[in-house]
Amino acid sequence: MSQLETAMGMIIAVFDQYARSDGNRQALSKAELKTLLEKELPNFLATGKDRNAIDKVFKNLDENGDSQVDFKEFVIFVAALTGCCHKYFEQNAAK
Repeated sequence: MSQLETAMGMIIAVFDQYARSDGNRQALSKAELKTLLEKELPNFLATGKDRNAIDKVFKNLDENGDSQVDFKEFVIFVAALTGCCHKYFEQNAAK
């Protein structure tokens, strides 16, 4: 598999790993999202001191308001976060 195919497979595998803990493999609950962020993106939450960060992230990701983050909502988050990281590294490389 190519690097991009491998990366796509990893995103799917990570989502599935955390989504299945409550029995619903189609979406992440708030608790599952919290665990995923703490384990897979520890620096994402570590930079802020906001106690309600998980609640805010969850509310923003739950685009359809069903109190779950489905795969599409999760992928949008990963893409947006990746875009921010790309922009950050581009700006710092230019300095």
